[in-house]
Amino acid sequence: MELILNTYGVSLNRDNEGFVITSKDGRQRIPADGIKSIQISRGAQISSDAVMLAVEREIEVIFMDRGGSPIGRIWSPRYGSISTIRKGQLNFTFTHDALVWIKEVILQKMENQQALMLLLQTERSEQSELVQKSINRIEDYRNKVRVLEGEVVNDVAPTLRGWEGQASRIYFNTMNEFLPEEFRFVQRSQHPALDVTNAFLNYGYGVLYGKIEGALIKAGIDPYIGVLHRDDYNRPVLVYDIIELYRIWVDYVVYTLLSQNTITDEFYSMREDGTYWLEGLGRRVLIQSLNDYMEETITKGGVTRSRMTHLTLYVQNLAQKLKRFDV
Repeated sequence: MELILNTYGVSLNRDNEGFVITSKDGRQRIPADGIKSIQISRGAQISSDAVMLAVEREIEVIFMDRGGSPIGRIWSPRYGSISTIRKGQLNFTFTHDALVWIKEVILQKMENQQALMLLLQTERSEQSELVQKSINRIEDYRNKVRVLEGEVVNDVAPTLRGWEGQASRIYFNTMNEFLPEEFRFVQRSQHPALDVTNAFLNYGYGVLYGKIEGALIKAGIDPYIGVLHRDDYNRPVLVYDIIELYRIWVDYVVYTLLSQNTITDEFYSMREDGTYWLEGLGRRVLIQSLNDYMEETITKGGVTRSRMTHLTLYVQNLAQKLKRFDV
């Protein structure tokens, strides 16, 4: 369970071994047992006693910006692991194994994009033709990634980024065809969004960033030592690498919500500068939908777990892989 405080004026306090949420609608007590994280947006408050209870129970506290991305985090001192993981992580980034790993990440991202286009296409012949053409074009880029040679990531990083970007443009141009007319967009726009769909995508990715960063910290991996993304100062660049495996979760949830014709003007707002932002209702619906999706169980590699547990297991396995490079 996650506590999400994104309403202006709401506060969170401690009540013995539980939390109390106070808002204009009254007070609600919630036991600490079963809470995995507390997410706090601007305008909400949390007391020091509530923070201490969260630390005692190893509940991560994340402060979110209005775009859904984490800007601060409080975690238990028991999070993390032995230093050999982080030593090995640094060594790993300069090996050929790192290049093999990031190629696998990009190949999986492109395959996920192909799969979602197939899943969402209708029986319209013109749409099927467009999807098949896009799948073939992305497959061309997958083949290029497969045969790309180099000793370390730096040898081929610009090429990988270029091919990844081209495949994503093909993907989003095609995915536009699955949206109601009023939600179609010209191009992907990040921070800030220039349309409703990108506002939903950006916020969803921001939430996912936070979950991946938390999983890395708990596994003892430094989120700030990336592989393909290594040049952003004071940014959790490894999160930007790993999220490529899971962006498709946000894409599916957002496209499903927008296609259900349930999104109204109350979900978002447009500022005077032409940028779009999610309002409280839009944030709540998206976060709940995304959390529900990530708690659904799926079978992967013969193991049936929730999607979020599969993500956690992936990060834990990565930590074990990195330990082997502490030499």
